[in-house]
Amino acid sequence: MKTPAIGLCALALILSGCAGKGEIVEGGITAVRSACPTVGVAAGTGDITLFDPATSRDENAIDVVANMTHVRGTCADVGDDITTTITFDVLARRARADAARDVTLPYYIAIVRGGTAVTAKRKGTVTVHFDAGQTRAQASGTASTTIGRAAATLPESVREELTKKRKAGDEDAAVDPLTKPEVRSAVLRATFEALVGFQLTDDQLKYNAQR
Repeated sequence: MKTPAIGLCALALILSGCAGKGEIVEGGITAVRSACPTVGVAAGTGDITLFDPATSRDENAIDVVANMTHVRGTCADVGDDITTTITFDVLARRARADAARDVTLPYYIAIVRGGTAVTAKRKGTVTVHFDAGQTRAQASGTASTTIGRAAATLPESVREELTKKRKAGDEDAAVDPLTKPEVRSAVLRATFEALVGFQLTDDQLKYNAQR
């Protein structure tokens, strides 16, 4: 599964906004970070195409196309565990407007740590119902996952490095702490994403990548 790369600005889950690199503000360069993971759709898995026959990849054989959209996350940031619930809509269209039909589509939710490591994955299904004579339909899905607060919490020494007050003219004022390998590594380890997408086969992933 391909996930978006995390740069210094994205690392700024530790920031209340994305301040400029090395920006000096009263009280330090950072604000308190949230332990809640960012929520999104994993690259390449936000849509799915079904063919009839299933082995064909001809445009005329496209049966159903569905897209995942309106992805929203709610985070319960209380206690030792942090639970994230994601809701999303599935917009689908079919090639033939004939009899009523239900199409069940597989999806997943994954927790990604540090931008690359999938630490947990859960699968589910969502069913789209097409009324007779209709080519378009919509359904909603829900997925949830939990991470431990300890894993999403920065070590105190790193928090102090990030939040200590810096004054213009000081030697360390011009140095972005996120450029320090030990700080960057600690932030990555404590940075999580909750990503959803359709559970695609290898052929479906290849089709999405080559379109």
